[in-house]
Amino acid sequence: MPDRSPEPSLRVAVLLPCYNEEAAIGRTVAAFRAALPGATVYVYDNNSRDRTVAVAEAAGAVVRRERMQGKGHVVRRMFADIDADVYVMADGDETYEAAAAPRMVATLVDEQLDMVVGARRDEVEAAYRRGHRFGNAMLTGLLAWLFGRSFSDILSGYRVFSRRFVKSFPVLSGGFEIETEISVHALELKMPVAEQVTAYGARPEGSASKLSTYRDGFRILGLILTLFRIERPVLFFGAIAGALLLLAVGLSIPLIITYLDTGLVPRVPTAILATGLSIVAVLSFFAGLILDTVVRGRREVRRLAYLSHPAPARTHGASALKSAAAGAMLPASTEGSFPL
Repeated sequence: MPDRSPEPSLRVAVLLPCYNEEAAIGRTVAAFRAALPGATVYVYDNNSRDRTVAVAEAAGAVVRRERMQGKGHVVRRMFADIDADVYVMADGDETYEAAAAPRMVATLVDEQLDMVVGARRDEVEAAYRRGHRFGNAMLTGLLAWLFGRSFSDILSGYRVFSRRFVKSFPVLSGGFEIETEISVHALELKMPVAEQVTAYGARPEGSASKLSTYRDGFRILGLILTLFRIERPVLFFGAIAGALLLLAVGLSIPLIITYLDTGLVPRVPTAILATGLSIVAVLSFFAGLILDTVVRGRREVRRLAYLSHPAPARTHGASALKSAAAGAMLPASTEGSFPL
């Protein structure tokens, strides 16, 4: 009997979407290369007008380009192009804690999860603007209310994915709402996921945020409502039907009372309006039922595509990452590891 070949090492890819991050990308690449020595660090440049590409290449990253502007387009390209067992996605602005990456990867592999979210704990007030904090809390609460459960930080860009998550996720968003789409995809397919609290620091001097509090906030809100309409059609169209039916009943009650007293219908236009509202309410409810059947079929197809890829395997590489994580853990970042 020939000797068994050794277990293959874990292929880890670090994905950094970038736009005008010359001031931070070099240190970000260096930090992730130090935290995950065996990983390949990819920087996807999104039409930067500064020296982002040159600095990233000098730091040892593999640099590629995506011409369609927007973080969602970059993530779509990264997920399609890169082949790995585990994917670590972060931003190129040096705000996320690279030292937490080995711990997050080890958790994903050991527990055979599909996503680990780095829930942000800001180290300084400047790291997390007050408007962003309020918007994140509001959108996270709305997502939990609409979909039944959520993450504590749905807008975090620091995530670790399994191969089967990445290769079964149809990225449709084009901008910063991509994190929300990722969260809803995991919730809808009931994937095994977890969160770990990680440090979140301020941008270095010379680096500016590309996120607009109001413009991108409304885009994320619109995406949540759109996904609610698509993924929960019975509730969405049922709510519309209920509102229309209540309005129709409210308009009809005086007409019914008058008819019972006199046998006459004095306000014919109101009666026609109430009848029309009732018909539209019934049509809306049945539209929700029909669309729910379509959504169930789409969800089954997505689930089968997800199951066509194996779960993250425990390998020698994973053991090494676990050891590295134990050595790299900081007391401030050991709190708050919890499954969802």
